[in-house]
Amino acid sequence: MFHELGVHTIDGGPTLNPSTNDLLAGIHDVAAEEVVVLPNSANVIMAAEHAARLSDKQVLVAPTTSQQAGLAAAVALAPDRSVEENASALMDALARVRTGAVAPAARDDAQGRFRRGDAVGFVEEQVLAWGEPRATLETVLKMLAAGAEGMEAPELISVLAGVEAPLALAELEGMVNGKVELELRHGGQPAYWWLLAAE
Repeated sequence: MFHELGVHTIDGGPTLNPSTNDLLAGIHDVAAEEVVVLPNSANVIMAAEHAARLSDKQVLVAPTTSQQAGLAAAVALAPDRSVEENASALMDALARVRTGAVAPAARDDAQGRFRRGDAVGFVEEQVLAWGEPRATLETVLKMLAAGAEGMEAPELISVLAGVEAPLALAELEGMVNGKVELELRHGGQPAYWWLLAAE
């Protein structure tokens, strides 16, 4: 999906955390003097900022902490704009996005809410739902569709299904009220059953 948007991607390896050298090489592989880096993980931001300082190009590191926020930011970018103009458009896009996710729990919860393998639902970084996959996904979708305090309710929720998502995309139709459009895509990500972005 990033390739469809013209974004140069870097393989982060099994941990999905590319090194400073990987990021610097990626910056230099881009045929432009101004480069926007989308870390798409809180764990990658510091390495990206270090790579930006080492590069002789003008580099903007965007504060994207998830893949789905990175996609929303990538849609806002335009190659014919300056890095400053792209920075402004990107920050506007990120201010309008709320993210969510549903993944299988990697371990039993210390508070006893869920067990390893149960569905765990996040809005932003907070665990807000758990249990069966369908019910957990519905809860997260409804929370995203309701909007955040001080923000307008979203018009669109993008749902990116992972390689082992336990429900077919067609089964997700109608999970939110008719005012919010669902965009359903196969994301192919390994760790998360569903990545969600409300805009």
